[in-house]
Amino acid sequence: MDSSGATRGTFLNVSGKITSGGEQGLLGLAFHPDFEHNRRFFIYYTDHNDDVVIAEYHATSTTHADTAEEILLTIPHPYTNHNGGMLAFGPDGYLYIATGDGGSGGDPGNRAQSLTSLLGKILRIDVNHGTHYAIPPSNPFAGRSSGREIWDYGLRNPWRFSFDRSTHALFIGDVGQNAWEEVDIGRSGGLNFGWRVMEGNHCYNPSSGCNRSGKVLPIVEYSHSFGCAVTGGYVYRGSVYSTLKGAYFYADYCSGRIWAMDAAAALRGSSRVRQVLDTGLSISSFGENQAGELFVCDLGGTIYRLRAA
Repeated sequence: MDSSGATRGTFLNVSGKITSGGEQGLLGLAFHPDFEHNRRFFIYYTDHNDDVVIAEYHATSTTHADTAEEILLTIPHPYTNHNGGMLAFGPDGYLYIATGDGGSGGDPGNRAQSLTSLLGKILRIDVNHGTHYAIPPSNPFAGRSSGREIWDYGLRNPWRFSFDRSTHALFIGDVGQNAWEEVDIGRSGGLNFGWRVMEGNHCYNPSSGCNRSGKVLPIVEYSHSFGCAVTGGYVYRGSVYSTLKGAYFYADYCSGRIWAMDAAAALRGSSRVRQVLDTGLSISSFGENQAGELFVCDLGGTIYRLRAA
């Protein structure tokens, strides 16, 4: 469907390639910054082996895509849950990829903390060079024999992240385990957000020790008395609603609550947050258009525009 509401048909059908259901399926989509000219776009899905796949496609027009696929990256995935799923190009032109910790509960393989695993991470790759892709030389672990794609680590299931158009800060909604949901801010590469040592600001398993050294704790958290799974959103940089400008919006999938956080204050280390809506929706994602206006996606299939009251 285009901006006028007209139905355009199917852009790309990859149903034969993916395993769907539960936390699996077609999880992410990102258009190349120069899509208008090169028609390149990228998808994130779980395949029939339950592995995570990042693949490139080309559009034949603005309404249809070629079915030819180039697989850039396949990440073995031991369980069916915690698949991450977000793809987005950063302000530096590199493709960022959010992966979950591999699933089960409590990250039994300690993959999020391991720098030899690509799970439980934000990855960063250069899709404009190399065979399939290249490693940006500024990646924090670019000189290693493995894990060179890693940008940040120590994440459980970063389902949705976004870059602030104004400050370029990376806001990450990381889904918690049993008690706490969190939003993290990435200001640079090489950050360790703490999982499975920490769940939010709290020791996940105190009996096994709780070394907070080197961990970047979340800018905001909320307990499961308010919901059960955070859905990261965007900083509003549109022009229609001046009262929303500079607020980072995020939600809870289970409760439908939406919160707004002062993004500038968050970068200074202060979490000034207020609940703005109690929707009752199953909010699976947010989106923004070219003008910076924000949208809310309900898992039932409806997309809503976020506006000031």
